[in-house]
Parts: sequence; structure tokens; C-alpha cells
Amino acid sequence: MEFSLLNDEPVSGSDGDLLGAGRAARQLAKLLHDSRSATPLTLAVDAGWGMGKSSLMRLVEAELRQKGVETVWYNAWTSTGADALEGLIKTVLMGLDKRVMRRAVSRLTERKTLLTALRAGLAVAGAPFGMAGLVDRFWQELSVDANTRNAMREALRTLAIEWADAAPHRPRRMLVVFVDDLDRCSEETVLAVCEAVKVYLDVPGLAFVIGCDRSALGPSGLLRDLGPAGSAFMEKIFQTSYRLPVAAGGHLEAYVRHCAERSGLRELLDDGLVRLIAARSARNPRRIKRLINGFGLECALNPVWARFAPEAVVRTLLLQHLYADFYRLLVSGDGTYAHAAREFLEYRTARRVLSRWAPADEEAWHTTVASVTGHGLAAPETGAPDTWEAVLARLEEELPTAFPELAQDRGFVHLVEEWMRLPQADELVRHLQEGAAAPVAGRRDEDPRPGPEDGPDEYRGVSVLWVDDYPEQNATYVRHLRAHGADVLVARSGPTADRILSTHPVDLVISDVTRGTERDAGFADLAAWRGRGLFDGPVVFFVGRVTPAREQRSRELGARITSGSSVLFEHIDAACAEIRQHRS
Repeated sequence: MEFSLLNDEPVSGSDGDLLGAGRAARQLAKLLHDSRSATPLTLAVDAGWGMGKSSLMRLVEAELRQKGVETVWYNAWTSTGADALEGLIKTVLMGLDKRVMRRAVSRLTERKTLLTALRAGLAVAGAPFGMAGLVDRFWQELSVDANTRNAMREALRTLAIEWADAAPHRPRRMLVVFVDDLDRCSEETVLAVCEAVKVYLDVPGLAFVIGCDRSALGPSGLLRDLGPAGSAFMEKIFQTSYRLPVAAGGHLEAYVRHCAERSGLRELLDDGLVRLIAARSARNPRRIKRLINGFGLECALNPVWARFAPEAVVRTLLLQHLYADFYRLLVSGDGTYAHAAREFLEYRTARRVLSRWAPADEEAWHTTVASVTGHGLAAPETGAPDTWEAVLARLEEELPTAFPELAQDRGFVHLVEEWMRLPQADELVRHLQEGAAAPVAGRRDEDPRPGPEDGPDEYRGVSVLWVDDYPEQNATYVRHLRAHGADVLVARSGPTADRILSTHPVDLVISDVTRGTERDAGFADLAAWRGRGLFDGPVVFFVGRVTPAREQRSRELGARITSGSSVLFEHIDAACAEIRQHRS
């Protein structure tokens, strides 16, 4: 199969409007056109990252041009700091008439000394300035020093009024300025753009449509250092806001199909998977594009998948990206069940049978018994259906905590069932668990805590014992702890950990639970250490699967438990805080 990448350009015409934004664009364009007499005005198109602000604004721009309204486009993200003020003002000026600009520059030069004004006036009249040259000259005349900058607003006002009245429009001519990506800028750039809009460009004939996530510009966002004053300032900028609604499910599914068709993946996605991608991508068009681009790149370029069919790879990647916790569980192979997908499907059958939602035929009953006994529980009795719900409750205590919720997720069930029907499913699981797919994100050896917030001495003075019969799985985490000051000792077994605890001071223990065929080795070890008084400090169990039974046992032993790297370090940080408090 041949794959191609999707670009991230916004929709520019109605033919590309798959998300149903055309109606809103027509209404907004009409509102702006009919509000010419109310200018200056500022409208915010408010939505989160990737939700279609730019596409809606491009559609509004196209509608306005059909109505004869002049428009210009300014991407705030391309400017930095004070340059944004100059960039926005120049963008506005570029939308005006060349003759009006030439007269404005001539007026400015007349304010100088007679000789200088004569030379400058001749230069303006005789030089073959293009529009960009005139705009640069106008800016230079106004930004020479503080005094002329103070006169900028009046000069711009005069210029805008002259432009607005220079054509037979009633009530007046209007220029609509589209400002995009404001919420992706620095605080300095945001303030510079807002200053330009409110101080220098708050003049008749101009309307601004600003694409931004208002929450990102709020007290807890980019302007948080300004406190309440920042929020008050932003409220003065926007007269009104249009909150872009989330696209309807049918539109999103059509968008997924369109993206998959263009990328070459369409034949790999049935309708159920299309619905799943639409729903699990937070209904975000940009995330959908990135997800599909990622599929194409992985299938085409990653040698890890070379011997697997594209159907199997795409479904594996869907599990990885849309159900990351389940994917980690699948890859870890921790527990009695080394194959989490098969374990889940057996549980789902057992859940239906033991809840008596469906008749228990011979095959379903056999699967139910296998699911229950496979977790060390007594098989349900065929003649005692009144006890089945209790059996199910005990079974769910031994299952990963997410399984009951996932069993109600139709998209997930469909994905796993489709995946398990593929002839290469078992081979693919072994491939993942053996570490051949390490380049794929989501494994337990991923980078633990990227980012500059971690100090080099964050864990200095803390002694850690890490117990795991496969310590190579945790090598990245151990290196991170050591790089940030911790003294880390590693033990592959309970007896080795015993000797270390007997001979070395240890502040924190991080441990697995299952070792080989011993399902609760970590719990048994900790109970013994507590009972003998060998170790009474904080303990974190880092496991491939978290179950209600394991959570309960951890609480009984005064320990924490997690399967995720980010939560692991939250627990480590909390334990270090306890250690330092105890020392003080």
C-alpha cells in the first residue's frame, strides 16, 4: 500500500468544509457586513487547539469577499514581542488603497523642515513605491522617536477614515482583519497585538476577527502573571465572542473517512473504527489528522512492523494511541494472563454469562470457567445462578481496574475483537512483549519525566532499593533517579532485597508484585519486612497491571501502587517529601 501525509492547512472554501462550519461562517460574515456602521469592533472566535478556528475564519473571509468586503490576514504566531505591534499595523495598512497611502506619507513629510519636506515630498511623488514600500515609509515616519509614536493613533485614524470614505459604500467601507493563533504566542506578543488593536487600530472602518482559546488567555493561562488586571484588559479587547461548537458526530466521521482516503488508509478502517477514531480523538480535527499521519508513517517507515500486515499494525496503533493504559498492560505481559487482549475478551464473555445478560451456551460457559479459574478462583456452579454475581465480583477484584469500564465501551470491544481475529495477533503480542517494538511509545522503559523542571539534586540524599526480577525494564527510571541525586540499589529477588535491607540504610523501596510464577511475591516480601521490623519506610509498587485486589492489599501494607510512569514519579515525590519531613 502507498501512504501520503496530510497537511495542516485550514479549509479555504466550502468544497472542503466537511465539519459543517459553513452555516456559522455565513452567519458571522453577514453579522460583520451588517455591522459596518458599528466599527471599530473586535470578535473572538473561541475554541481550543486544533478545533477548527482557522478553517472557520477562512470560510468567513471567503464569504466577506463575495460581499465586496476588504480583508487581510495576520498570523500572530509568526511575530515575536514588540515586532507584533509593527507587524499587525503594517498588515492593516497593506489592506488600504495605494493612493490613500501615498497621500498619508506626503502629509507626514510636510511636518518636517521646508528643505527636508521638499526632498521627502519629491521622493514620495517620484519614486515608484509599491504598496509595501509606502507602508514601510509610513511606519518609519511615525516611529522615529517617542513624540511621533504618540501621534501614531491620530495618523492611523485619519488614514482609516479617509480610506473608509474613499468609495461609494453606505454606510461606509470596512476592512476586516483576521488575527490567527494568538493563544500560541508569548505573553509579550499577546499584549503587543492587543495594544495595536485597542490603542492604535481602534478606529472607524476596521473590524478584527481574532482566533484564540479564551481560556488560554485567562488568569490561569498566558497572562497569569498579570493577575486580575490581565483578565480585565482582555475583556476590553473583545466586544463579543463566538464559541466554536464541537463538530457533530456525522461530520466528524465523514472527516475521518476523508482524511483516511487522502492518506491511503481508508481500506484499513471499517465503519466501527472510523466511529472510534472520531469519538476518541476528543472530536478534534487536528488530532485526527495527526493520528492518521502517524499511522501512515509507522506502517511505511518503521522496520518493527515490516513482517506484519497493515491491518494488524493500524489496529495495534489504535490501541496504543487511543487506549494507552490497556496498551501498556498488553505490552508488559504481567500477571497470570500474559495476553491482556484475550484476558479481556474472556472476561467480557464471563461478565455477560454471570450477569445472566445472555444465554450461556457450551462455548460461552467454557470461556467463563476458564476466565474465573485462570485467576485462581473456584469455578462457578452451573446449578447455582444465584451465586454467579458474587463470583463475578470476586473475578473483577483480580482484573485490571479498567476492564469493567472498557467492557461497556463498544468502540474498544470492536477494536479488540477485530484485532484478535487477525491471523498475526498472537505473534504480534509476543513481538511487543519481547521488546522488538521499543520505538513505539507507551512502554515502561519510556522517558520518565522529560522537561526542565527537574533539578539536578532533586533526589539527593535519598537511598532507593528497586526490586524487580527484570530490572532492565526499569533501567531508564533508575538512570533518571541516579542522575538527580538518588542512591539506587537494585535487587532481582526477595532474598537479595533482604540482604540489602539488613546491611544498607534504605529510605524508599520500589518493587514489582509478580515474580515468575509467584503472583504476590512483592506483597509477601513487604509483609515479611514490616513484620520483622526490617523496613517501615514508604513503598511504591510499580506493576504492569493494577487491580482492585492489589490496590486493597497495597493500602493494607501502607504502600502505593501504579502502572504509569508519570504517577510513579508523583508517588516518588510524595515519598521523598515524607522522608525529608521525618528527618527534620
